[in-house]
Amino acid sequence: MPALFKSFFNLLYPALCEACGGALVAGERVVCTACRYNLPKTNQWLQQGNPVEQIFWGRVPLESACSFFYFIKGSKYQKVLHKLKYKNKPHIGVELGRYFGVELKKSPVYREVEFVIPIPLHTKRMRERGYNQSERVAVGIAESMGIQTLPAAVFRQVYTQTQTKKTREERLKNVEAIFAATPELQQVKNKHILLVDDVLTTGATIEACALTILENVECKISVATLAVAR
Repeated sequence: MPALFKSFFNLLYPALCEACGGALVAGERVVCTACRYNLPKTNQWLQQGNPVEQIFWGRVPLESACSFFYFIKGSKYQKVLHKLKYKNKPHIGVELGRYFGVELKKSPVYREVEFVIPIPLHTKRMRERGYNQSERVAVGIAESMGIQTLPAAVFRQVYTQTQTKKTREERLKNVEAIFAATPELQQVKNKHILLVDDVLTTGATIEACALTILENVECKISVATLAVAR
């Protein structure tokens, strides 16, 4: 598209911030500068023993764990996550993943990561949604950090019901033995990997996936999720 025509098109139909709905200006993508600045970031990637790490203590051995921002019900950032997951806007995940990757590089622990593995969706849900939102976040993180994603290293072999309204015990039972490894996972032998998901609540799904990985290959695992429930 010629630059002049593109500028005219943007004037008539400006791209809008996915958080506040305001028009994006040149250089802004997905969320405006103000909404990006006000994102309720956790800064957990700089904090050892942070609350996200504590969720997994005694459950699965991790190098580190963190979430990018707090999931606050009713906030405009909850709406952004809803659009990512349910409104066919995978580009939101990539862009927020890029922002997250910039922050992760500030941590000595996360700078050691060599591969990014997203929590996989079952093929049935992939057909329904058209994409894996966690894989989109992983792509953005990997791009910012200059490392490789391995989206096919683990697959979900059992279709499970949504976790949204389940208790912690129900979530744990719902994800028992649902993941399996592929030969691609052998690439991470003796490497440090980053396991990526969109939203963290009880950690049951991440725990199940991490344990599957550790049962099949010796490696170090850290966890990063886009958001964490407060």
